Amino acid sequence: MSSVGVSLRDLPKSCVFTKSLPCDKLFPTPKDSAKSGSEKLGPRQVKEALYTYVRPTPATANPELLAVSPAAFRDLGLKLEEAETKEFVDLVAGNGSYEDVDENGVYPWAQCYGGWQFGQFAGQLGDGRAISLFEGTNPQTGKRYEVQLKGAGKTPYSRFADGRAVLRSSIREFLVSEYLNSIGIPTTRALALTLLPNEMVVREKMEVCAIVARMAESWIRIGTFDIFRARGDRVRLRQLCDYVHEEVLGLTMTEGNKYEAMYREIVKRNAKVVALWQVYGFMNGVLNTDNTSILGLSLDFGPFAFMDKFDPSYTPNHDDYLLRYSFRNQPTIIWWNLVRLAEDIAELITVEDPHDAEFIANGVPEADTDALIEKAEKLIASIGEDYKTVFLTTYKEKMAERMGFKSFKEEDFDSHFSPVLDLMEKHEFDFHLFFRKLAETPVKEIKAEIFLPADASKKDIKDVEGYLTMYKERLAEEGITDEMRIPQMKKTNPKFVPKNWVLDEIIKRVEKDGEREVLKDVVKCVMEPFEDTWEGVKDAERWCGPVPKDKQAMQCSCSS
Repeated sequence: MSSVGVSLRDLPKSCVFTKSLPCDKLFPTPKDSAKSGSEKLGPRQVKEALYTYVRPTPATANPELLAVSPAAFRDLGLKLEEAETKEFVDLVAGNGSYEDVDENGVYPWAQCYGGWQFGQFAGQLGDGRAISLFEGTNPQTGKRYEVQLKGAGKTPYSRFADGRAVLRSSIREFLVSEYLNSIGIPTTRALALTLLPNEMVVREKMEVCAIVARMAESWIRIGTFDIFRARGDRVRLRQLCDYVHEEVLGLTMTEGNKYEAMYREIVKRNAKVVALWQVYGFMNGVLNTDNTSILGLSLDFGPFAFMDKFDPSYTPNHDDYLLRYSFRNQPTIIWWNLVRLAEDIAELITVEDPHDAEFIANGVPEADTDALIEKAEKLIASIGEDYKTVFLTTYKEKMAERMGFKSFKEEDFDSHFSPVLDLMEKHEFDFHLFFRKLAETPVKEIKAEIFLPADASKKDIKDVEGYLTMYKERLAEEGITDEMRIPQMKKTNPKFVPKNWVLDEIIKRVEKDGEREVLKDVVKCVMEPFEDTWEGVKDAERWCGPVPKDKQAMQCSCSS
């Protein structure tokens, strides 16, 4: 019996992004790009363009499809059986055919963008190894995803790099993308993971290459706006804003400033996603503006991690010496990035009439600059309050769910959320195991001993019991029974979390030991992280257990 969906060939495909936005002038059509070959496309500075047509670099031989996401297949609208076809494997390995395309057809492209990295503007960045293939629309839901290969070869935006991604980072991105989706955090998605066994590149050592076929409703990020503002390119910046407003966010305006409405929507979406990261102990590791999605999606996974022992100052990025992207700083950094976006589009969101012909042609008169800056500062401050409100509302509601409360009460923040986090930090509790143990344990059996080591002091036991007593009283206030609480808490507190030590083990077993079944096993856990058991997954209980002492608070690099 076949799964729901259509074949790859029958999946409706489009290229609204490339048809709507300005192309690299040196290669204005797919034919121009195809004739030139990738070696003539760059790397170089690409001006006055949102993208360049460029096809993936074909894999040399024998690509191996290591894993696919059934959930991503379903959401894109593909039959799962398509993963077994040569056409699909060729596509996700970068070996698809693009020979017959005309200038009106679908042809791969790489996006141009810039970004603020560690607080400094880095200039042009762009898709240095990511190439978008097409936009696929799910025939049943009508939802459109831009399908992209990460690690598909050089583009004009590769700078001094090779355009490839290694297996290590590709496994990490494939698994975390789908895991975040499984626990309800907005994210880009991963469709397939493909090994390129004959492709080797140098990172910290020689490593084998891989490609992640990934998808998102849009890959536009704050850095896409940054590059045009930095270049003083008002024309392309406005075109980008119009496209994002209408095509990406789907906003309709009857009155008011549509660019302000666009900005407010981007702020709201990012406030929600970072609140969910904080609730679930997730850290991106490199929250530069080029890694901040305008849709509020978790994006571009490098040295990410999920918290193990609770430490607000922890960063998974071993190059982040100043802890800029530590767990506690994420909400502040996302707002910092959003302020950079406001600066990018300041004249559009503050001018009286953004459709005025004189303004479109020449911008804000110099005499009006000071007034515009003052107005922009007030608007940003006002929207900053909205950011805080959305963040706190999302955080409070989801934390109340994780704690097993029927609803959030205003006093919960000071009487439960802050105290429980302080407790976890003080006693170095595992962040996720603490919540899962609360979810699994009948209220009469919730005692300090299930969280503390066997040799815990009486002082520590008394300290933990003091909080647990308050917690039980809070449950009793709402008349919450175990029959109500336990099933509901299990749906909110995952048993399986892809912590760094688990990912490292999986990478070693796949790359060094040649195992393949372990990927199928972990994908089962990723797809259904709230379950109690996973049939046939022999390592599940160990993966869901305590972090080995020598693998706690692991850090990794940006290299991939």
